Amino acid sequence: MVFSQPVILFLVLYLLPGMISSMVKLNNNGYDGTVIAINPSVPEDKQLVQRIKEMVTEASSYLFQATKRRIYFRNVSILIPITWKSKSEYLMPKRESYDQADVIVADPYIQYGDDPYTLQYGQCGEKAKYIHFTPHFLLTNNLPMYGSRGRAFVHEWAHLRWGVFDEYDEDQPFYISSKNTIEATRCSTRITGKKLVLKQCQGTTCITRPCRRDFHTGLYEAKCTFVPDKFQSARESIMFMQGINSVTEFCTEKTHNAEAPNLQNKMCNHRSTWDVIKDSDDFQNASPLKGKNLPPPPTFSLLRTKGRVVCLVLDKSGSMTLDDRLLRMNQAAELYLTQIIEMGSLVGMVTFDSMATIQNNLTKITGENAYKSIIANLPQRASGGTAICKGLQEGFQAIIQSYQSTSGSEIILLTDGEDKQIRTCFEEVKQSGSVIHTIALGPSAAKELETLSDMTGGHRFFVASKDISGLMNVFSSISSRSGSNTQQAVQLENKAFIIMGGKWINGTVPVDSTIGNDTFFVVTWTIQKPEILLQDPKRKIYETATFKEETLNIRAAHLRILGIAETGIWTYSLQNKHTKSQTVTVTVTSRAKSTTLPPITATAHMSQNTANYTSQMIVYSRVSQGFLPVLGANVTAFIENEEEHEVMLELWDNGAGADTVKNDGIYSRYFVDYHINGRYSLKVCVRARKNMARISLRKRQNEAIYMPGYVENGTVIMNPPNPKGKGEGAGPGLGDFSREASGGTFDVSGMPTNNTKPQFPPVKITDLKARFKEDLIQLAWTAPGNVLDRGRANRYIIRISKYPLNIRRTFSKAILVNTSSLKPKEAGSTEIFEFKPPLKIENGTRIFIAIQAINEFHLISELSNIALLIKYLPPQRTKVPNLEQDRIQTAVRAHADKVHASNARC
Repeated sequence: MVFSQPVILFLVLYLLPGMISSMVKLNNNGYDGTVIAINPSVPEDKQLVQRIKEMVTEASSYLFQATKRRIYFRNVSILIPITWKSKSEYLMPKRESYDQADVIVADPYIQYGDDPYTLQYGQCGEKAKYIHFTPHFLLTNNLPMYGSRGRAFVHEWAHLRWGVFDEYDEDQPFYISSKNTIEATRCSTRITGKKLVLKQCQGTTCITRPCRRDFHTGLYEAKCTFVPDKFQSARESIMFMQGINSVTEFCTEKTHNAEAPNLQNKMCNHRSTWDVIKDSDDFQNASPLKGKNLPPPPTFSLLRTKGRVVCLVLDKSGSMTLDDRLLRMNQAAELYLTQIIEMGSLVGMVTFDSMATIQNNLTKITGENAYKSIIANLPQRASGGTAICKGLQEGFQAIIQSYQSTSGSEIILLTDGEDKQIRTCFEEVKQSGSVIHTIALGPSAAKELETLSDMTGGHRFFVASKDISGLMNVFSSISSRSGSNTQQAVQLENKAFIIMGGKWINGTVPVDSTIGNDTFFVVTWTIQKPEILLQDPKRKIYETATFKEETLNIRAAHLRILGIAETGIWTYSLQNKHTKSQTVTVTVTSRAKSTTLPPITATAHMSQNTANYTSQMIVYSRVSQGFLPVLGANVTAFIENEEEHEVMLELWDNGAGADTVKNDGIYSRYFVDYHINGRYSLKVCVRARKNMARISLRKRQNEAIYMPGYVENGTVIMNPPNPKGKGEGAGPGLGDFSREASGGTFDVSGMPTNNTKPQFPPVKITDLKARFKEDLIQLAWTAPGNVLDRGRANRYIIRISKYPLNIRRTFSKAILVNTSSLKPKEAGSTEIFEFKPPLKIENGTRIFIAIQAINEFHLISELSNIALLIKYLPPQRTKVPNLEQDRIQTAVRAHADKVHASNARC
């Protein structure tokens, strides 16, 4: 078939690797499609919408200036929550949704305060997830603390869109420069100010003293603060202190401070923010606009959804008879209708083979009778061909007949077959305004399915396994996009067991304190219903008879716990009563216990949607409670290809390898175990036991800096302390919990026929630390792997120098440390190595140290971060003569002499 040029270009756009959820596009220097979404829990306030408009309008001009007349905001959609009253000015959204918004407006959870931040966990230059502003930040005067809101927005937009990082560091606020001076961590060094300790403050006035040097570190004492001058000449950098009036630019190659120990240097290999920004996709097609005129202010659309509208479009073609696919689809659809879809949603259903039939027009889910009316029409026989476009078109009709418009609706499309005509409806799908979630079942599903998801902002899934657990996991992940996570179903357990005839299996699942409402236990089987015993934490027993079966023969039974499920460990036992082996699955879902307490949730995704076999990918999983990261969980990823070959990966939150920041609740790991071309699926399992998991109370990374104050004409004028403070440590233990989530699908291409795997070096070491231990130097770092962050490296190269440039630019010429006794540990382990320095160490000597790892293929890692050691000896205190004490002691001695002489005469 021949396609017109616009369709071909459209396909190319949506098949690019690394696609993310944002709808933003840069056209002729202006951003179109920016979405700012207000959380449903935020009280209605018309001033909030006005402040958002003012912020973006100012940000547009500031961004245009910062990008040297290249980029501005042309149009912006503000998504009004359904909890606000309807108004005539509110339009119906198309594909805009809270969970794919570029900016969210939501209250913080617990103590995270009002600092604007960006959820950013990718590598340098990679787009982030979203920007978070609080209503309080937008409605109050924060000018002295952050600068104008428009400036703060541009700071965060650089995180979000261009993948640059902050140029300050609150954990390392000072460093020793190559000129042997103590400098504030900043960019550029042209930003001036004072280094002070605040002793006592009343209002904005403080008693201060100069900072003292800590002779253990060579740096200033911990209480030292850098307070910038109010009036500056420096114009950079927005990623340091955007609130300084003179700052209108990003640090360039000429002004960049490559020595500062900040995240920008760590993540971007000491490149300037402007260099990274210039390499972004935006800047490849955005030349500076000529002339001196400013661009027009942005236009705003106010959008408000009426509620969730979903249509199931299910394949019942002849190939669905293979591997019990029709049965498994029906079991998963029943789970979705009874447990996952939110109350009040409108749901319809279409089935298709060579033709398509509307089985149910939109039905409002208000209770058991509503979803039973849809379940009753699930297909019982499979036959015919596969006409995907006809299924979609009937899905649109089912929605339109009840809802008048497909804009803002969702379609869940499941198919196992190919359709040579699928491309013919791409343009219709694009124009529909509907979001298409696709589920490719088995290896023969149409290769174009993912294009439907990518072009509409939908989820994309692939299920290879022949048991029901894969489909259960996928359907459980298609929840509401409204931002109301207390209404969303949470999957706790999804396990498949092969049970021999007559045998029992046992298992446990924890119900934690954040959930318990609307809790379901579902058991499915392939031959005969098993014997079921379920016991709650208070030893109440639920037997087989309490598990309900639908009238249709879909071999599934469920139990809904009335009220709030007991917190604690639930135990289940299953007996296969048939003589033959059969597969039995257990799925457990629940919802938040309270509307005021967000549940613990887990999400997962790959760093990109497509990969060549010669490139590495990163697996990400975010574990959180509300906006707070959850630390200390055991997170395991399972990646399965079309041949059902599965790779298991333990994900880490250790700040090393693929993980950007330690203890931020983002668990990650490199993945390069490609075996074949085609689709791969991702799911994650999160487990926490014995109070090991905790919520993080530390300050977030990637925030617009809260300015401590400023110096004006020599006078220090301080801002109120940040109400949030730095935040330390972690909260109390969260108890036992478990979560499961699907991370969708990705495609691998380019694998050679001989299945030769590419070779990768060990991952770069990014957390090298050094200290003096008597006459020795002690190093510590996280061990890399033999291949990236897996396995064990072969050996290490450690070199030291008194000059930083020798280490960074000519590492091979620096002094080599003898590492013959150093045997690399398994990846992720902590390495400790001590050695006697091979050069003379005197008071004030600076030593720069770096390390590389070599694997069995003789591939060498990138150079590590550079650790700095300074030998400081505290000054010897000279004894000052005490004249008064000497006079008294002399008089005492004289008196003693007289007594001695008198005694001698007697």
